[in-house]
Amino acid sequence: MIKECDMAKEMLPSFLQKVEVVSEASRETCVALSDCLNVFTKQERVKNFKLEQEQEKNKILSEALETLATEHHELEQSLVKGSPPTSILSEDEFYDALSDSESERSLSRLEAVTAHSFEEEGEHLGSRRHRMSEEKDCGGGDALSNGIKKHRTSLPSPMFSRNDFSIWSILRKCIGMELSKITMPVIFNEPLSFLQRLTEYMEHTYLIHKASSLSDPVERMQCVAAFAVSAVASQWERTGKPFNPLLGETYELVRDDLGFRLISEQVSHHPPISAFHAEGLNNDFIFHGSIYPKLKFWGKSVEAEPKGTITLELLEHNEAYTWTNPTCCVHNIIVGKLWIEQYGNVEIINHKTGDKCVLNFKPCGLFGKELHKVEGYIQDKSKKKLCALYGKWTECLYSVDPATFDAYKKNDKKNTEEKKNSKQMSTSEESDEMPMPDSESVFIIPGSVLLWRIAPRPPNSAQMYNFTSFAMVLNEVDKDMESVIPKTDCRLRPDIRAMENGEIDQASEEKKRLEEKQRAARKNRSKSEEDWKTRWFHQGPNPYNGAQDWIYSGSYWDRNYFNLPDIY
Repeated sequence: MIKECDMAKEMLPSFLQKVEVVSEASRETCVALSDCLNVFTKQERVKNFKLEQEQEKNKILSEALETLATEHHELEQSLVKGSPPTSILSEDEFYDALSDSESERSLSRLEAVTAHSFEEEGEHLGSRRHRMSEEKDCGGGDALSNGIKKHRTSLPSPMFSRNDFSIWSILRKCIGMELSKITMPVIFNEPLSFLQRLTEYMEHTYLIHKASSLSDPVERMQCVAAFAVSAVASQWERTGKPFNPLLGETYELVRDDLGFRLISEQVSHHPPISAFHAEGLNNDFIFHGSIYPKLKFWGKSVEAEPKGTITLELLEHNEAYTWTNPTCCVHNIIVGKLWIEQYGNVEIINHKTGDKCVLNFKPCGLFGKELHKVEGYIQDKSKKKLCALYGKWTECLYSVDPATFDAYKKNDKKNTEEKKNSKQMSTSEESDEMPMPDSESVFIIPGSVLLWRIAPRPPNSAQMYNFTSFAMVLNEVDKDMESVIPKTDCRLRPDIRAMENGEIDQASEEKKRLEEKQRAARKNRSKSEEDWKTRWFHQGPNPYNGAQDWIYSGSYWDRNYFNLPDIY
């Protein structure tokens, strides 16, 4: 036993030394682990700090975006001021705000500043405009002795300059929001409702009458194609946003001189849908459709895609044509001069013969060579080319034999490639200036036939929101008309009327009042679980292509207007 104890005593120092070594190693391990933990903790704190920074940046950006979507132009546009380039935000800028959001309050303050700035322009300018509105007939024109109405050739007051007001000052605060939920300052509007803007499809109604009079189906298709192109021609240089239609708002237009009458109604607010129905006074055609503009903001531009089917029926030939409009894009919404282009394919189908016209509205391209150009073919149901069409949607449309057109295109492509090889061309980002095309006029291919040419705009168009002569009369009203039209007609909207008369402050106040009234009505319906009922249109499939559509219910022209909503 004693021997074993002595051995243990001898081994104890060695054992203690080993324990000390192990303890030291453990301490070093613990220290290392602690250091690693500290490093990890510091990294986590850094990550959390960076995350908080990113969240704060996102919050700031979101808040900035939140006062941005208010705009368009049309678009502005169209929305919106009408259409419209992997999108940051989307939807329908042509329509009113949903709720009394912070962005709306901010924009209300912006409108107040806008109004105040106009007051500072000088009392002499306001008094001069007031005298103009008193001296001019702010409604309709005089009647000639033969009973045909003489339409006005100008608005009661010219437009205000937008040079001192930046669309970007609004848009930059609204990034990330739906454009449909932003209230735009009235300065970016034009004095028309979107329902009235839709009516501009009818400016070249003579093309429908001509199509109805022709016996050859290819010639009829040519006229229908020309009408489809002419329907978007009025958008050229129209950078003002039309007013958002209120739910239940209507508009009628009767033009004995052009041979048609039209009724339209705002049938839905979310999604915003405008329905229209026009008919020839000689019972030769019916033209109808429903438009749902989808807008996307792309940073420097706003793109409006006019979803919805357009239908033209030529009653004498028992034919129906359907198509959709091209996409409209408003460029330079941040800086530079605003400019508009149309692009995309438009497919017009004759549902009786199976003939089809495919038109390509070309994007302008990097150097503007394709600016405004439209090209396409009319094909039979076996896809045989029957005719070629070409021109510019801002100027004209021609038809020519397809073989002749293909030969011209082949030669033009060869010349273009030679120019590129002989000239060094660099690429760049989208320009802040509108690209200029190679030629302001269309080169006419020998053997071509003119189908349509745009009518010149009035000399005062630049001072009148770039309106055409047709657009100039859309909001005119006289006492006789006022006693006939329903109380929901656009002509009776106080904000549009005030802006047309140059009363910008009143227009802004009335616009806000109408939007608040619309919100209150929507809240009351939600409390009572009452559904909105349209008056003149009902939802249903398009009878020719089966797409979702809004169909005219009839009876509008009976003038029996009872139980209409109080929207103004």
